[in-house]
Amino acid sequence: MSLAKIIDEALHLKPQDRYIIIENLVNSLTVPNSEVDKVWIEESLKRLNAYKQGEIKTYSYAEVFR
Repeated sequence: MSLAKIIDEALHLKPQDRYIIIENLVNSLTVPNSEVDKVWIEESLKRLNAYKQGEIKTYSYAEVFR
């Protein structure tokens, strides 16, 4: 079955069934990577420590979304 045919058939499904397909496709693309997770954890801890020691400038919610 061609990609175009799959898409055409999917577009004729009920919205909740299309959502299930989308959710499964997106989840299949987000495979956990322990090395990336480790780097983000280290970076998060570094930023938290810098914040606690007053080494970084912070912004309020209002400033960020202004």
